[in-house]
Amino acid sequence: MTSSHTPEPPVDVPYRIDPAGGCPHATNAALLARGGVASVVLPGEVPAMAVLGHEALKEFLAHPDVAKGDTHFAALHDGRIPEDWPLRAFASVQGMTTADGSEHRRLRSLVTAAFTPRRVEALRPKVEALTAELLDGLDRVAAEGDGTVDLRRHFALPLPLDVISELLGVDREHREQLHELSNRIVSTDVSPQVAQAASRDVLAALAAVVEARRAAPGDDLTSALIAASESENDQLSEAELVGTLLLMIIAGHETTLNLIGNSVRALCAHPDQLELVREGRASWSDVVEETLRWDSPVSYFPFRYPTRDLTVDGTTIPTGTPVLAAYSAAGRDTAAHGPDADRFDITRETNRHISFGHGPHFCLGSPLARLEATIALEQLFTRFPDLDLTLPDAQLPRHASFIGNGVQELRARLRGPVR
Repeated sequence: MTSSHTPEPPVDVPYRIDPAGGCPHATNAALLARGGVASVVLPGEVPAMAVLGHEALKEFLAHPDVAKGDTHFAALHDGRIPEDWPLRAFASVQGMTTADGSEHRRLRSLVTAAFTPRRVEALRPKVEALTAELLDGLDRVAAEGDGTVDLRRHFALPLPLDVISELLGVDREHREQLHELSNRIVSTDVSPQVAQAASRDVLAALAAVVEARRAAPGDDLTSALIAASESENDQLSEAELVGTLLLMIIAGHETTLNLIGNSVRALCAHPDQLELVREGRASWSDVVEETLRWDSPVSYFPFRYPTRDLTVDGTTIPTGTPVLAAYSAAGRDTAAHGPDADRFDITRETNRHISFGHGPHFCLGSPLARLEATIALEQLFTRFPDLDLTLPDAQLPRHASFIGNGVQELRARLRGPVR
């Protein structure tokens, strides 16, 4: 088990990012006490910076002199970073997440229509039906075992994975493999060899998905992207097509998986807040928004690069420096959220979190993530009103990543009425 306690970083020494991840909040608080921007050292001894303060991060994410393309990553192109650097894929994959300006707008426009609030709302019946089916499965798993069930494995994971797979047209036989590979990619404690193999294998798996949809097009996003790539305008290269699918798969289920899991953890640790929802004094949407602020599903997201020396919150970030967006820190910044920022409170009058990003790269999938999490929580706690975790929150095994913020297992006693 991983303790929630993390030693405070020494003053005036760059903080060495722990590849094993762990609970980020103690370290975030210590770094925020010094300011909204911190010098850090990435795995592989790569110097970097992290923007942690809410207002500082909001400014940085929307700044016109901040880029996503790896041509601006000075050390990467100066030969100071080896080819097998485990985090290279986050910088070099081709697609929306590493594009700037008109290229970013071109790529984003090709997928925007699939994630409008209207299109997402049309998915509600499907998400509700899938959620109910998964809850039936929880009954069976608990009955066949010791009465407990891993909510992560049997509920929080398959819900968003199946929904995004349906949207993308990913056949069922590819889904589990894509999850295992994307999970390995966001795990930051793996060896260079494992990281390279995961990047290679996931691209091959997605290429197979593309070929399947080329052979049998459907009413799905992959088929639409293929049509765009084959149009006379040649809107999408093969690398961009596969890179876009990779972003959709990872962002479309890994973050929602953490959001659902973190929400369940928060409610089980704060039964008074759950009671507010049951009494009608707050909504499930309030739970989701407060979880996004209080325990963001993404901790430190790579990478952005200033295209000139920038001063943010009084700290200079030199040109070409890789910068992490510290969403988990911004959510508990007392300067933005008050002195009780570390308290989970679904009745907050204002919730100005930026856990879905800000500026031109704001998360397209945010309406879908909110829909899935809200439905998941309402059905879960309605079906199992006495649900309780088998371990205290501090003893839950954390996912080995400083990018994703979640747990490896979420074992619970259902103890609720079986429908």
